[in-house]
Amino acid sequence: MSGTKLQHCTIERDADGIAWVTLDVKGEAANSLSTEVLTELEAALDDLDSGERPKGIVFQSAKSGFIAGANVQELGAISNAAEADALIERGQRVMDRIEAMTAPTVALIRGFCLGGGLELALACRYRVADRDPATRLGLPEVRLGIHPGFGGTVRLPDLIGAPGALDLMLSGRTLEGRAAQRMGLVDFALSPWQLVDATRDLIRRDPGRHRPKWWQRLAGSLPGRYALKPIMQRQVKQRARPEHYPAPYAMLDLWARHGGDSAPRRIKAERTSLTRLIEGPTAGNLIRVFLLQDRLKREARSSDVAVPRRVHVIGAGTMGGDIAAWLALNGCRVTLFDERDKAIASTLKRARSLFQKRLKRPERVTAALDCLTPDPRNRGVEGADIIIEAIIEDLDAKQGLYRELEPRMREDAILATNTSSLPLEQLAEGLQQPGRLIGLHFFNPVAKMPLVEIVAGTQSDSTNLDRGQALIASADKLPLRVKSAPGFLVNRVLMPYMIKAATLYARGTQRESLDEAAKRFGMPMGPLELADSVGLDVCVAAVDVMAEPLGLEVPASMRSMVDGGTLGRKSGRGFYVYDKKGKPDRGRISLDSAELDRLGKDLIEPLLDEAERARDEGIVADGDLVDAGTIFGTGFAPFTGGPLHYREQHSGQGG
Repeated sequence: MSGTKLQHCTIERDADGIAWVTLDVKGEAANSLSTEVLTELEAALDDLDSGERPKGIVFQSAKSGFIAGANVQELGAISNAAEADALIERGQRVMDRIEAMTAPTVALIRGFCLGGGLELALACRYRVADRDPATRLGLPEVRLGIHPGFGGTVRLPDLIGAPGALDLMLSGRTLEGRAAQRMGLVDFALSPWQLVDATRDLIRRDPGRHRPKWWQRLAGSLPGRYALKPIMQRQVKQRARPEHYPAPYAMLDLWARHGGDSAPRRIKAERTSLTRLIEGPTAGNLIRVFLLQDRLKREARSSDVAVPRRVHVIGAGTMGGDIAAWLALNGCRVTLFDERDKAIASTLKRARSLFQKRLKRPERVTAALDCLTPDPRNRGVEGADIIIEAIIEDLDAKQGLYRELEPRMREDAILATNTSSLPLEQLAEGLQQPGRLIGLHFFNPVAKMPLVEIVAGTQSDSTNLDRGQALIASADKLPLRVKSAPGFLVNRVLMPYMIKAATLYARGTQRESLDEAAKRFGMPMGPLELADSVGLDVCVAAVDVMAEPLGLEVPASMRSMVDGGTLGRKSGRGFYVYDKKGKPDRGRISLDSAELDRLGKDLIEPLLDEAERARDEGIVADGDLVDAGTIFGTGFAPFTGGPLHYREQHSGQGG
């Protein structure tokens, strides 16, 4: 092969006259399309256009993934519309040039192919993808408060039809290679050893671009667009309010207004729409949230420690069982002990359902189930790298268990507790090696909540904390280091907010108005429904631990509910009454919009105050991590950028 080497990519021409453009962005773990990389891609295209023209062009990656998308750091640094427009125009220009190449072009996709990466692949005439589950394709820009901007809103509907394209772009979901092939997004999804031969064959045959079926094309006609748009809007409104998340609505407007225009006009309209979104506050805040998430992942990878892979979980209740199932799903060898056979059987049933939903294919479900072993005799203690205790929130019970466990544990094994409120310093009393005790505080439901608090007691060994953090990161969760203090971080900021709602309810404010006010602010669930979901008994117990240091007090009416067995969703009755399907008996909201907005700001004020105190007391390393923990642990309105960021942005504006 003869070739040209640039800083971020190489071009090699083989004996068949095919040019192989291999992207390998210098100094980065994943390829992304920064201005510098786009400029170099233009230089590569200039090279391909000069001299003897290639018979085919293949774009591939030297890294484990294809291209992760645009450079998010660069997006976050944009300060004005002119900068945004310049970046978008450059990206569009590169993709237009790839599409205009006379030789057949193929994107050879291994690993993730997201955002701008998929837009580059869409600009190619053909796409060949690895069928391995690690290969994922999608346009998830909506999660950053924007929509595709390098031609994706134009080329994807043209390739697979508007219904499928809009579903992918509005949801931000990703597809495995085989699902992408069924949709027409890729031409072939094959085993790794077949990819190169299939790529060469496509270039040799050059059969022409995939075309959507007639009924898919019909949806792009003027009547089709105006019939489909309101249907899609209703679906989007179930997930996102337009005042909070404008991007999906802008995308629908863009398609409805310009879907029948020529490709150049649609590309220009895409650029105008995206520039407007980047200028708005939502995009900046969601990009901030993405970067906070990236920081949590990056810090978990920074320590060079062995990741615990053999896990023993004690307690097969809802939390312990779901922790065991999640770790098995993510490749750990897990043994699960509980004295109650029914609890273990229930866990295995839930685990199978989770694995079937996530893994789809029977052989993968079976492999995950093989990683989760019932251990009714508690024999997994001796061989475990880490033991996770998830029994009742009782100091004496936990200490008694630790006294039984420690003599049987390996010298280097970690003991982790899933306590949501008990101080680790007290739990460690009586341990021969108190440094082995750390906190791994998962949130319910385990499969949906992304955050896990890595709780550091004053006695916790730093290496054990690093190993616990590495385990959580390897299990596809976001680990957050927190100090052992009442409520840690998440419960500390959440409980004053929930108690404020319960107090207002006790004083006569309508429950539906309280919950709607919180959702209008941007919370995913109202505080009273959240309390019902967590369990009123759990809330009361947590507040009791935090009562003295944080000055909290449970309303007498709420304590009476718990004393009377009214525990929330799990008992069928809490602030709401639930039917057999778990649906609450909501009534009509009594307050108007302005009153709800004022109530929402009033409700959220205790959470903002507590977030500031947690930052000032060093519960986590800095204010950014307070925001990260509150967003990923409580669902606090992501479009605000977090509670501290929100208060800073709105200081002097009346909340």
